[in-house]
Amino acid sequence: MISHTSSQWQSLSWQKILQDAIRTRQELLSALDIDESSFSEACDAPESFPILVPRPFVDRMDKRNPDDPLLRQVLATRAEWTDTLGRADPLEEAKFSPLPGLIHKYANRVLLITAGTCAVNCRYCFRRHTDYQASMMTVSRLEAIHEYIAQNTRIDEVILSGGDPLMLNDSKLGLIINKLDTIKHLRRLRIHTRLPIVIPQRVTPELCQQLIKSRLKTTVVVHANHAREIDAQVSEAARLLRDAGVTVLNQAVLLKGVNDNPNSLVELSQTLFEANILPYYLHTFDPVLGAMHFERDPVEAIEIFKQIQGRLPGYLLPKLVSERPGEHAKTLLAIS
Repeated sequence: MISHTSSQWQSLSWQKILQDAIRTRQELLSALDIDESSFSEACDAPESFPILVPRPFVDRMDKRNPDDPLLRQVLATRAEWTDTLGRADPLEEAKFSPLPGLIHKYANRVLLITAGTCAVNCRYCFRRHTDYQASMMTVSRLEAIHEYIAQNTRIDEVILSGGDPLMLNDSKLGLIINKLDTIKHLRRLRIHTRLPIVIPQRVTPELCQQLIKSRLKTTVVVHANHAREIDAQVSEAARLLRDAGVTVLNQAVLLKGVNDNPNSLVELSQTLFEANILPYYLHTFDPVLGAMHFERDPVEAIEIFKQIQGRLPGYLLPKLVSERPGEHAKTLLAIS
């Protein structure tokens, strides 16, 4: 594999970095100088959810360490093939989708499936079995969604999700945002994305300008689970967003073997804040089929949370939450 320094990565476009992403376990282990024959846990990923890892993210992993917390998030293992306890739709989102591409679980906000792909395939993803073709955003579907929101005046916030909404180019993203801007009772726009973490070059001045043009108060919620996911380029991406008037928050997932200990979670919050990203949510694991090996019992999660509670100021303490099908809001598991 060709090695790239941070300065070289900074000069490459995000599309080129995505095109050059690692897509096989052999290539991933080779990049980290891990002997595949001595790592029997690793295996081929299902065709429906292949390995996909951008090289800037790989560059943050420890070489020759099969237990690296970043590697464990993206490397397929044999546990994916033996899981019989997880569910394909753990949050039962299909029940709350009145239109293709729209999820309406909470009274005053809706979520739009704006893209069917991500820049990284996280093995614990709760939408890894989603049929994105059935809900792919098209012009006609956007028109139907616009009409639905316009007729529901209680809705004051729209969340762009996917997949990853920042997989759209600025023009397509702008089309969606401009359409939402015309609905007078909307006040806030939220973008849930992992791209500023795994390919921070996606946050360009052009993207920020697109967000500035919207009248909606915009929040970008990124997704990092471990402090080592945050580097200088991630910090620069967050700075660009904040300079554009965008609030930047982080939501993490408590994952066995990745961050399920107080030291890792404290370091994550501190590192995020140094990068001008505010810790927001710490989710318990959603029981998705193929990923139950990441689960920690909610009782154990609460105990871990209590241990970090005494080590962080309140503004750096994420909310420990669980998302349960049919509930009117996320369930708060511990009071900070």
